[in-house]
Amino acid sequence: MTPPPGWYRDPSAPHLERWWDGTAWTEHRRAPEDAAQPAPTPGPQAYGPPATAPTTPGPPAAGPASGRTPKVVALIAAGAVLLTAIVTGVIVLREDDGGADVDTAPTLATSEPAQRESASETPTPTETASEPSADDPLVVTDELNGFTLPLLNGWVRPRNLAEANVLVTTDGTYECPADFGYCRRGKVISRTASADDGTSPEAIAKADIQDAADDAYDRDLVGRSPFGGIKSHKVVGSGPVSVAGRSGYFVRWRVTTAEGPGGYVQSLAFRSSVGTESPVVVRYVFDAGEDGPPLADMDRFTKGIRPAR
Repeated sequence: MTPPPGWYRDPSAPHLERWWDGTAWTEHRRAPEDAAQPAPTPGPQAYGPPATAPTTPGPPAAGPASGRTPKVVALIAAGAVLLTAIVTGVIVLREDDGGADVDTAPTLATSEPAQRESASETPTPTETASEPSADDPLVVTDELNGFTLPLLNGWVRPRNLAEANVLVTTDGTYECPADFGYCRRGKVISRTASADDGTSPEAIAKADIQDAADDAYDRDLVGRSPFGGIKSHKVVGSGPVSVAGRSGYFVRWRVTTAEGPGGYVQSLAFRSSVGTESPVVVRYVFDAGEDGPPLADMDRFTKGIRPAR
């Protein structure tokens, strides 16, 4: 009778077990799992299989022996200790490296680099200063003629003035040099030009400058002569100028008075941007001398004129 498939003592190597597939010996061998119970050796006298090892291999299957020997248990325990040591070493190394992971995985390179949007070499112009509105506390609005004037440093809105159409004045007063009363070192006044003044900004400015000088430094509206009258004048500037995007013209005089340092008077003419676009005249009156306002403020006022909104 042929023995069933299983692990049996190898006839050619009694210290090992060899797999019997039920018909012949295979090439699969192993150490005995239970040395205390040696596996029987099938042979011709017992079951009839040949004592020589067959050459036909076959897949091993679980043998009848099921218990684990102390050797196997020791191997498992040693493996567990080794695994624990490896894990502990990895953790220690990671802590020494600050816990940083080293990424060894390869990365895929794209076949074509992503195209970046190129920045334009031409800068986009930006508005550096917006036009002030009529509600801006730093501007003064001429509602009648439709424009605003910047309120420069050292200048204030008019207070306690009998003179009409004054937009701004210098802060404070002083005793007039030649007549009783108080004078101001700077004023800016506006008025609407009449048909008699001319039609072009140049003609209007040239026609207005004499009256502007007389009103400021000769005799005032109530007949006083706060500076003792005008002795002479000299044209110190004139020419076209852009006012709020419109063509304008200015004439500037240096006035010498009988008393005091004298001053500068300028007439600026341009067309209004509202209503019938009537010509507008802005007069600048600045005392000369160290106490007078900076002459550059005339240009600052002119550049700061904007249409009223």
